[in-house]
Amino acid sequence: MEDSGAILCQISIFKEMLDQVNREIEANIVVTREIESQIGACSEMESNLSLKEAELTRSFLASQFEISGLISVTADSRNHVKLLEDEISRLRTEHSELITRLTEKREEFVKMCFGFQSDSEDTELRSLVSEKEFLENEVRMLEEKNLDVKNSILAYMEDEMKNLLSD
Repeated sequence: MEDSGAILCQISIFKEMLDQVNREIEANIVVTREIESQIGACSEMESNLSLKEAELTRSFLASQFEISGLISVTADSRNHVKLLEDEISRLRTEHSELITRLTEKREEFVKMCFGFQSDSEDTELRSLVSEKEFLENEVRMLEEKNLDVKNSILAYMEDEMKNLLSD
């Protein structure tokens, strides 16, 4: 029996060892499940991060497109501003030249007017001016006489009307 006791003892030791191996296997299975769970969570996070990365990439590309459009518009605007500044400069130069020409023509006109005045001061013009003044004076006197005649006719007609109405 000693042999059977030793065999049982050895079986018991093997069973202990087998139980120990089973416990370690179960512990490894639990760890493996936890790792798989964490791998699943990591995969989900990786998927979410991939979506965010795709969204950020799309946003970045849209921004780059918008920036290049703005750069193009800015360049066109600068060119347009330069053209407008050149046009304004040209117009200012033309304006300055026009003012200079007008000033010269005005001075020439004033000289001509002074020349005309000095020429018109001769005797013939003086006689014409005095004759004009005389005729204007005659017209005024005739208008006054005409007004006096009208007033006297109106007074006479008024008297005659009163006489006719009273008869």
